[in-house]
Amino acid sequence: MSPRHKAARAWSVAARPLACASLALVAARVYAAPGATEARDVTVAMPPMFVTAARAPQPFATLLADVTVVDADTIARSGADSLAELLQRQPGIEITQNGGPGATSGLFMRGTNTNQVVVLVDGLRVSASSSGTTAIEAIPLADIDHIEILRGPASSIYGSDAIGGVVQVFTRKGGDGTHANASAGYGRYDTVNASAGVSGGGAHWRAALQVEGARSNGFNAIDNPANFSYDPDRDGYRSGSASANGSVDWAKGQTLSGQYFRSRMNAEFDGGDAFDDRTITTLESYGVTSVNALAPWWTSRLVAGLGSDDSLSKLGSGDFPFRTRQRQYTWQNEFDVHAPLASLGVTRAVATLGVERREEDVDTDEAFAVTSRDTNAVFGAWQMALGGHALQANLRHDDSTQFGSRTTGAIAWGYRFTPAWRATASYGTAFKAPSFNDLYFPGFSNPDLEPERSRNVEGGVYWNGAWGGATLDASLVAYRNRIDDLILFACDASFNCAPQNLERATITGATLTGSAAFGGTTLKAALDMASPRDDDTGNLLPRRAHTHASVSALHRIGAWQLGAEVVASTHRFDDAANMARMGGYAVVNLTAEWTLAHGMTLALRANNVLDKHYELVADYATGGAQWFAGLRWAI
Repeated sequence: MSPRHKAARAWSVAARPLACASLALVAARVYAAPGATEARDVTVAMPPMFVTAARAPQPFATLLADVTVVDADTIARSGADSLAELLQRQPGIEITQNGGPGATSGLFMRGTNTNQVVVLVDGLRVSASSSGTTAIEAIPLADIDHIEILRGPASSIYGSDAIGGVVQVFTRKGGDGTHANASAGYGRYDTVNASAGVSGGGAHWRAALQVEGARSNGFNAIDNPANFSYDPDRDGYRSGSASANGSVDWAKGQTLSGQYFRSRMNAEFDGGDAFDDRTITTLESYGVTSVNALAPWWTSRLVAGLGSDDSLSKLGSGDFPFRTRQRQYTWQNEFDVHAPLASLGVTRAVATLGVERREEDVDTDEAFAVTSRDTNAVFGAWQMALGGHALQANLRHDDSTQFGSRTTGAIAWGYRFTPAWRATASYGTAFKAPSFNDLYFPGFSNPDLEPERSRNVEGGVYWNGAWGGATLDASLVAYRNRIDDLILFACDASFNCAPQNLERATITGATLTGSAAFGGTTLKAALDMASPRDDDTGNLLPRRAHTHASVSALHRIGAWQLGAEVVASTHRFDDAANMARMGGYAVVNLTAEWTLAHGMTLALRANNVLDKHYELVADYATGGAQWFAGLRWAI
């Protein structure tokens, strides 16, 4: 069995609110500083629109959801080694990582489980249907243009799994003119990476190509000799990726585009033996999109694509393959109908209607009774702005050959009291279908499982403005998410164990964010205070903290930009019984950049400069103090 799928299986036990004792064996938005004007490692500026909250372009001014945008400048200057590390610094997100970069990683969004977050690459799912998780460790930062993060239930837009939220990765696209970029660097543990890309566009076409490669000798993933998987060797990785995008405007208002993404991660792990245990994960997605203005008020979007996850584990006992294929088809229609309502004071009225089909296939050497399922869905969204009021309502119905029908919905309202102040309130439902492992893994499954269900209510207050020459932004969002029919392993008197719909969890919390930009300085901070608990025991859900925070500062002095960051967490527990305590931590990271001539930037970073020993997963090392030096070029 694949270690990633074994880890997901083990995590499905540990991450549930309760495990039987016998199994113990602001909207918060991230923008580049207005004064940061160095040559970007991207080809086009990100438009002031957000597409993930309604599956269609939506102005930031009318957003009602709790969202974050991480743009290309932020990614380039973050000093992050991986997508997981970058996301760990964003509001509402904690991570799990079984070792260093390349190791199995997962996201806890607003305290929900790692398999309760939808991850998209250019609109397509690349998750493993067997485990129900996405191998975010295999999505390299070099290919990413920007990231949109939607916190809160989103099944009414995206269907199954979106109980905690959605993370959508957008790869680099082409723009006007011809552009090129390249980077190379070296760091501790003999870490080397390099990337290069070219993009361009004209009056009626755009195209981009990006390639990346990296390797590291790594460090010993498990640092506790008492752990049964301990193996005193270095666990490194090798990776490579490519992404390509192209589009053509073949007539006025008619665009045809294509996309491709492929990444391969060959990562070593500790398997408790002398064999060079490793997992080779290949993520791939490709698709074609036709955007057609059928009328001045009607836009049609047709999407056909495929997302795949190939996981091959090479252990001393043999090879263990798991392969997922997801064929995805969508026809979405957006109707701008504000004109007939303008006399009533309506300034925005957009209706979105669509149908979707997803075909999932799992290929494995394990004897699964069922290896495929199809889900058909119909969905709709309504957005409206009237005076200082804004409204969004979503409704979706999913019909699956495996788990039957589910209907989810959401409604959100907002009011702008002044140009600087606004408030929002929302309610939404979501669900998560059982994974193929939960349903069919031989000896440890239950084909009668029902989907997990959640109900979420939240409210937010947002302020943005200027004071004393500084641009300021702040938000406070509070939420309560109740999750029913949680799936966990239960054992009978004979220790026969199988997943069951048994438990309930309630997650209450609040996220406070703030940012300030003045002169050449940008300050950002996020504080998450949460109580993710099992309703029956009152225990904290595993690997999630009461409090998680990040603070960062960037300052530009001539050609130099200096940065400092602190990521901190209170204690967590590695088990559902709250017996295996993992201490809190505060990690300090430093960055420095020197802008040279001809679009060249020398970048230095030092992570965990105080050499803090901490754990994201019990017994797994995080590598201590690390450094990296690199050179970026962009024209």
